Amino acid sequence: MAVQMSTQLMKVVGVLRYEPIAKRIRGLVGGEVVVDSTGALLVWEPRRVVPSYAVPGGDVLGELVPAHTTEVSGRPVRLAPGWPSVYDPSTAFALHTAEGEALTLRSGDGELEGAAFRPADPDLSQYVVLDFDAIDTWLEEDEEVVAHPRDPFHRVDVRRSSRYVRIQRDGQLLAESKRPNLVFETALPVRSYLPPEDVRLDLLEPSPTRTACPYKGQASYLSFPPEAPDIAWMYERPLPDAVQLTGLVAFFDEHVDVTVDGEARVRPVSLWS
Repeated sequence: MAVQMSTQLMKVVGVLRYEPIAKRIRGLVGGEVVVDSTGALLVWEPRRVVPSYAVPGGDVLGELVPAHTTEVSGRPVRLAPGWPSVYDPSTAFALHTAEGEALTLRSGDGELEGAAFRPADPDLSQYVVLDFDAIDTWLEEDEEVVAHPRDPFHRVDVRRSSRYVRIQRDGQLLAESKRPNLVFETALPVRSYLPPEDVRLDLLEPSPTRTACPYKGQASYLSFPPEAPDIAWMYERPLPDAVQLTGLVAFFDEHVDVTVDGEARVRPVSLWS
């Protein structure tokens, strides 16, 4: 019997997972290298949807001592009916869903409390999982990585299209275009990135919100006041792999009404619903 791949992958989201990577991984704090490894892994703790870097303990250039951690809560999110609830990237690293020991990393610039975790699992017990956000700069080879490590099983495909896309909110037309760039990203809704000339920018206001994506770069946001803050976003200087998206505007389909070639789409359920 045939199986749907996304369903199969979600069946293992509740277990501790890892994948070796061939890239040299370095982490810097205050300009000082505190992690340098050519034997790194990507590790997903149970119910986590994005990975963390893990390196052999000897590749951490500092002292690792038991952490004085406090209890951390996180709000699990259900991505789709029938799928298990998961923790999104905003959930603090200190919320561990695998057995193991939380560690503090001491280096020349001080202590990074709870920034490391040694899993109890025998396959990973010689490795230390690291808090991406606790390190100032991460490098894969000589290129900086932002937001979180890239997932080798995650794709982002940008395709030019001639589909006719209309976007409304509460009956107000916000955008319409016959020249969208469609972004097909693993496990996420299809996103329509539209030329700014095809968007009612006069109805939108700039927002101070900024987010980062390891595949696309830093995004700035637009709001539809007063009831729809941060309803749209754009990448003014995207990463090289997403240069086609420069200056284009995308909307959260979860919060607008989208019609494609005259067919209304159901608002998707996702981490941003």
